[in-house]
Amino acid sequence: MIDIQNIDFKYAGNKEQVFQNFSLQLDANNIYGLLGKNGTGKSTLLYLIAGLLRPKKGSVSIDGIKTMQRRPEILEELFIVPEEFDLPSMSLDEYVSINQPFYPHFSREVLNKCLEDFDMPTSLKLQSLSMGQKKKVFMSFALATGTRLLLMDEPTNGLDIPSKAQFRRAVANNMTEDRTLIISTHQVHDVESLLDHILILSRSNLLLNASVSDICDRYSFEYRAPGEPMDDVIYSEPSVQGNAVITPRKANSPETPLNLELLFNAVTLKKIKN
Repeated sequence: MIDIQNIDFKYAGNKEQVFQNFSLQLDANNIYGLLGKNGTGKSTLLYLIAGLLRPKKGSVSIDGIKTMQRRPEILEELFIVPEEFDLPSMSLDEYVSINQPFYPHFSREVLNKCLEDFDMPTSLKLQSLSMGQKKKVFMSFALATGTRLLLMDEPTNGLDIPSKAQFRRAVANNMTEDRTLIISTHQVHDVESLLDHILILSRSNLLLNASVSDICDRYSFEYRAPGEPMDDVIYSEPSVQGNAVITPRKANSPETPLNLELLFNAVTLKKIKN
């Protein structure tokens, strides 16, 4: 679905390349977690996929169409939620009436259900909302567009703890079979239960590109008390329970839940490689 081929990109006035000869292919019908340290190009990659930035070399295509062309048949199937945004001074009904026509699969029913999931009213004035409330409304609109590709940059920033759980529920309830979601985030615990596939980015390098099922087939994520054997441990961190560890998964052992923060730290320290 998404094909990134040998792209170079840098911002005007900067000498350092964000991407150099970078390639990536992403399949449809997945929820991707895009992770990386600050400044590694996560947000830039989302904007390149959306066609809002253009590579200096190479190409970014969706279903064979270059996103930099901003063709209507691609734009009606793509929506991006940036980390920072504002909403106009108007009612939600006015906002929907202006923007709904750009998205042929838009559903007011889905919008209202998402707003209810976020404990938000379905009739409101956008200018009277806090930043966290605006984020809930904008993400609800994004899910209601029905686009096949949805990009979210730090979607849980600014949300309180109950709202993060509401976000996960809203996303899970509105992921159809033909929909692809890419979430760029530092808040790994907020989204790890949603993800099908993990991408860990370090500028032009993909440190990890693997499905959650493959990761959990290969590794176990455990806690070991002080004094327990550590000879099979690939990576460990101290925790209140003793040590959080990653080990090779033994044959016939039960699958353990993914600890995404532990995995991220192990990968960035090169204890686990792609």
